[in-house]
Amino acid sequence: MDFIIWIVIGGVIGWLASIVMRTDAQQGIFLNIVVGIVGSFIGGLILRSMGKINDGDFSLSALIAAFVGAIVLLGIVNLVRRGSVR
Repeated sequence: MDFIIWIVIGGVIGWLASIVMRTDAQQGIFLNIVVGIVGSFIGGLILRSMGKINDGDFSLSALIAAFVGAIVLLGIVNLVRRGSVR
């Protein structure tokens, strides 16, 4: 059951981050899910005091950490892909 929650929350977080970073038209639902899940790990590392989404802590602070991590991930991908961050 936790896996399904990861997919749903990861998809929503990845989709929101892709809208903020203006990459929504370039990626589909699968990449939104990947960005959201990987972003939650990155956000957990960056904002360790807020918690991680994969620890079962679905507080607002954990979701914010996942969102920040997804934005950081998309920023890094944009930097590598284009040579500059938008």
